Amino acid sequence: MDKEITELLRQWGAGDHEALSEMVPLVEAELRRLATFHFRKESSDHTLQPTALVNELYLRLSSQMKVQLVNRAQFFAFASRLMRRILVDYHRARQSSKRGRDQVRVTFEDALGIPAIRDAEILELDGALESLKKVDPDMCRLVELRFFGGLTVPETAEVLGTSTATVKREWAAAKAFLSRELRE
Repeated sequence: MDKEITELLRQWGAGDHEALSEMVPLVEAELRRLATFHFRKESSDHTLQPTALVNELYLRLSSQMKVQLVNRAQFFAFASRLMRRILVDYHRARQSSKRGRDQVRVTFEDALGIPAIRDAEILELDGALESLKKVDPDMCRLVELRFFGGLTVPETAEVLGTSTATVKREWAAAKAFLSRELRE
């Protein structure tokens, strides 16, 4: 199945949107698992559901032009980043309609263990990630893969084309950077 997905990714990257339609049923269960993973960090009163997140992801994927993804791991990393963007956009929209509410700051380490993260916290974390991206885009991608994508250290190393030792070292540095950003 991995070879079939890789071939469909190649076709989709060449501009064949039918390839995406053929690929989605093959990866749908994994996309739902990924969406469920993202929702473990969301509050229980969230109006968006994992199925709706996968549907919105499909809409965004279908609007992508000339995406160059060479394997299944890269596809899921890309899908995870898009899911993160969808959830951040959702929280921004909710936050803009709730101006004046108390905003609570949270450290990155706390966010890793909190089952429900409020809108303001998601937006603060997104801001900290944008700061990290300006300083070190590769480290930001690593955080997206590990924290939002739920990838393991070996999976992250494969996607980034680096060693597991480098992933562990960069992960520790990224957590320290983001913790500092969120405290400020």
